[in-house]
Amino acid sequence: MTMGTNKTAELQQLAEYAAAALGKVITKSEIAFGELTLNTEPGDLLAVLRFLRDDPKTRFRLLIDIAAVDYPERARRFDVVYNMLSLPLNLRVRVRVQTDEDTPVPSAMPVYVAADWFEREAWDLFGVLFSGHPDLRRLLTDYGFEGHPMRKDFPLTGHVEVRYDDELKRVVYEPVRLTQEFRRFDFVSPWEGAARVLLPGDEKATQSADKPAPKAP
Repeated sequence: MTMGTNKTAELQQLAEYAAAALGKVITKSEIAFGELTLNTEPGDLLAVLRFLRDDPKTRFRLLIDIAAVDYPERARRFDVVYNMLSLPLNLRVRVRVQTDEDTPVPSAMPVYVAADWFEREAWDLFGVLFSGHPDLRRLLTDYGFEGHPMRKDFPLTGHVEVRYDDELKRVVYEPVRLTQEFRRFDFVSPWEGAARVLLPGDEKATQSADKPAPKAP
C-alpha cells in the first residue's frame, strides 16, 4: 500500500486494504469529512484493533480516545467509537461498533492499555458495559451518583443533589428539589434583536432625520 499526497485517496486505499485483510469482519467503511470510519461487530472488535495496530502497513499505535454516542430510538442505542492515529502514515481512523444497554463490548485494554480510563468514562456517562475491564467504576461523577448523565433521556435536573450538612458535619445526598416551578422565559430572538429603547436626547436625532437636507447653493 503506497501512500500518496491526496488524503482521500490514502484513506480509500486504507479502507480497501483493511477490507481485503479482514474480509466480512468489516461490515461497512465510509469516508466523511476527511476521516475514515470502519464499522464492525463487538465480537470482532479486538481483531480489528490488533490488525490496525500491528500490521506493518497500518501501524495505528496510538489510541486517542473512545467516545460513545446515544441514539435512544434504536434497539442498539449506543455507538462506541475508537479514534486511532498512525504516526508513520500521518492518518487517523475510527472503528465503530453498536451495542445496547445490557450487552457489553469487549474491553480494548488487551490491545491498548490507554483504553482504561476511556472505557470508565463511557461507562460512567453513558452506561456502556465493557467485558474484561479490570476496574469498571465511575470516573467523573460522584460515588453516590445514580444514572448516566450523557444519555439523551437522562433528566436535566438529575436524581440527587449533594450538600454539606453543618449539623451532621458530613456530606448528605438528597432528592433534587427545584426552588421554583418550571418557567418558560420568552427571550427575544437574537436574529431579530431587542426593541430599541429611546434614551434622553434621542428625540433630537429623530427630529433631525425628519427634516429635509439643506440644498446646496
